[in-house]
Amino acid sequence: MLHPGPEEGLTMADEQDHRIEGKITRAQFPLPDVTWPATAEFWAGAARDELVIPRCDGCGRFRWYPKPECPACAAEPYSWVPVSGRGTLFSWVVVTHPFLPQFADLVPFVPALVALDEDPGVRLPTRMVDCDPDALAFDLPVTVTFRPIAFAGVDGSVPAPMFVPA
Repeated sequence: MLHPGPEEGLTMADEQDHRIEGKITRAQFPLPDVTWPATAEFWAGAARDELVIPRCDGCGRFRWYPKPECPACAAEPYSWVPVSGRGTLFSWVVVTHPFLPQFADLVPFVPALVALDEDPGVRLPTRMVDCDPDALAFDLPVTVTFRPIAFAGVDGSVPAPMFVPA
C-alpha cells in the first residue's frame, strides 16, 4: 500500500522519514493495477497486443484519460475501441539518472507523449523504445509496440503499449 499524500496529512518530508535501518518502509514498487475498472479495458487490450482508447458514445470523440464525463460534450457513456497504433511524438525527455532503484536497469529511457492519428488532441503517456534518443524529433511518426513493464526487484510484469519510430 502506498502512503497517503499531503491531502491526507502526510508530507514528502514525513515520507522520507519513514525509514528503519536504512530501508524505506513503504510497499513494493507498484505495477499498474490491471483490474482497476477505469483502465481495465486498456490493460486487457495491451495483453492482446491491441491499443484501445475510450471514445464518447455521444459525440464520437476519443478521450484520454478515461474520465466519466466527455470533455467535449459532457456525455457519460463511452466505449473502448481499437485504434491504429499510429501517431506522432508530441513531447519526450531522456532520463539518464535512476531516481528510484527500480529504474536503474532502464536508463537511459524515454518517457513520452504520443498524439494519436485518430485524434491528435489525445496524447497518450508512454515510453519510446528501440530508438536513438538523439534522433527523436517533434512530430516524428511513431507506431505502437507492446512490451512488458517490469522493474528490478519487483515480481511480475504488465504488457503495455510503447512506441517506436515508424
